[in-house]
Amino acid sequence: MLEVAPDLLALLVVAGFAAGFVDSIAGGGGLIALPVMLLAGANPVQALGTNKLQGAFGAATAAWSYARAGHVDLWGQRWAALLAFFASMAGAALITTLPTDGVRQFLPWLLIAIAAFFALRPGLDDLDRHARLTPAVFTLTAVPAIAFYDGLLGPGAGSFYMIAFVALAGQGVLKATAHTKLLNLSSNLGALALFAVVGEIWWITGLAMAAAQIAGARTGSRLAMRKGARLIKPLLIAVSLILALRLMLGS
Repeated sequence: MLEVAPDLLALLVVAGFAAGFVDSIAGGGGLIALPVMLLAGANPVQALGTNKLQGAFGAATAAWSYARAGHVDLWGQRWAALLAFFASMAGAALITTLPTDGVRQFLPWLLIAIAAFFALRPGLDDLDRHARLTPAVFTLTAVPAIAFYDGLLGPGAGSFYMIAFVALAGQGVLKATAHTKLLNLSSNLGALALFAVVGEIWWITGLAMAAAQIAGARTGSRLAMRKGARLIKPLLIAVSLILALRLMLGS
């Protein structure tokens, strides 16, 4: 049985494509999918769980696309991915026990903060810079912290991974984008495993959105590899601000 009316499902499928497209380019596909699911009537935990289901397909598609083009070594990220899986599961376990009324009110401000970072920080391009953390320290600190947040709330986690790779690991924007995808997939799967146990997922809706996510991720990752930071920065800023405004007006 459908969890939503057919017209809402069609809207969510379009949102899934857009989320996959944006996430493969700039991270933060949940910034599209999660607010739309909330607007469609999902409670916050249902929206988080369903977002993990459909987002995992898009992240996997983007990760494979970037790896096949030589922008990232997926095997080299295996330990970071494992940490992300369990940290996200811990975050998801916590959110199922907390009051969720404030989640919707929190999202617009998170969106605005992400847009401000990319708009105001100078020098964000595709050139690598000096890393502030060694790879081991980055894996043991930044990765589980962001993955825990991904399980706890989720929207913007892909963008936070990318910010961390740029600001702390010294990577250029395109390389950072490529390196977020396996970690985003792992944290999606960790939270998904927990939400599946507690039964807070719209399975039919999520799988329909997942098919659209795959198409969006394939399209977006190809475009990002051609355009790089010239496309990634303005797209993320624009989408974040538009969705923040939409959530504020819909609250």
